[in-house]
Amino acid sequence: MTQVARPPRTDAGQAGRGLAARVSLGRIFTPPSNEYMLIASTALLLTVFGIIMVISATSATESGVMDTAIKQAMFAAVGIPLMFLVSRLPLRFLKRTAWPALILATIVQLLVFVPGIGVGSDGNQNWIRIAGFTMQPSEFLKLALALWVAYVLLRKRALLGIWQHVFIPVIPVAVLVIGTVLAGRDLGTAMVMVLILLGCLFFAGVKLRLFIIPVLLGVVGVAALAVLSPDRMRRISAVCTDMTNYENDCYQSIHAVWGMANGGIFGLGLGNSQEKYGWLPAAANDFIFAIVGEELGLIGGLVVLALFTFFAVGTFHIIRKTTDPFVRVAAGGITVWIIGQALINIGVVIGIFPVLGVPLPFMSQGGTALLAVLLACGVLLAFARTIPAPARGKVTR
Repeated sequence: MTQVARPPRTDAGQAGRGLAARVSLGRIFTPPSNEYMLIASTALLLTVFGIIMVISATSATESGVMDTAIKQAMFAAVGIPLMFLVSRLPLRFLKRTAWPALILATIVQLLVFVPGIGVGSDGNQNWIRIAGFTMQPSEFLKLALALWVAYVLLRKRALLGIWQHVFIPVIPVAVLVIGTVLAGRDLGTAMVMVLILLGCLFFAGVKLRLFIIPVLLGVVGVAALAVLSPDRMRRISAVCTDMTNYENDCYQSIHAVWGMANGGIFGLGLGNSQEKYGWLPAAANDFIFAIVGEELGLIGGLVVLALFTFFAVGTFHIIRKTTDPFVRVAAGGITVWIIGQALINIGVVIGIFPVLGVPLPFMSQGGTALLAVLLACGVLLAFARTIPAPARGKVTR
């Protein structure tokens, strides 16, 4: 038997594999950027703060505090690991899932109109109940819309000076998607989705003359929906500066202001709210900021505003430092969603805006809203991991 001579073993292959392993390990143990730490820490603090305030706001309800606390904590326990899991996803995966995510989220949103699955509340048909769990699909639709618009505008980035390429297919598809929410009479969520669309167009660098048209269309659409609904128009036009409309549309708004005024600078103390004892029906939901102001005072309200400010600083640093148009547009849309919705909610509580039914991100009771916001934060953290090394503060010579 003849033996085939084998070539002498060299260390080149082993060296190559060793170098690849060192590079992979180096990526794993690379310290996260400042933006990553800022977004992650503020998201965790707001979530924990929200759970504490939900427990306090529901402690006076007949159903007891433990059921609500356990449900909110369960969604946080699921959402926080998912946030860090999503943060490890590569950009190419997020880009490829833009179309499927929007289609799937829209299909799930349409389930609200299926008898036996769709659930209505306070005139809105925007929830579904499956296997005993209730969820609001439009919350996930916000994230899907931001990713999809960013992906489409990325593919057309060289043609954004031409109105046809800006509007098609972005505007028709966005109108269709937002229309599924409006069909359920949820104007507040639809307004937030319009803000997401406008935010994506703005951060995509669309020319001002083309940007004005979607803004005007959005304003006209919201005005038309308000005028065509007598109940909605009555709530929007309600004047809550005096007691003339106290027992009708201004009941919650007036009690929210009273609660915050009663809190003063330092508050009545955690758990000592008086308005949550039947005076403020949505104390744990849309008006939870009023409970923060009553129990923790002006200091507590400023802490919440400071946390959202730090969150915005982290996201805007990503927008400014990134070299990827997809990251810039998607991060801009998500930032406008979370910060814009927070400002709208707080504006409603302090009486600047009419009651729109928009929850406070991270803090209002509602597992679906919390889970969707944490997933959006995971996407932002994935974006923060892609910031070029020089932008992270490394000194180049």
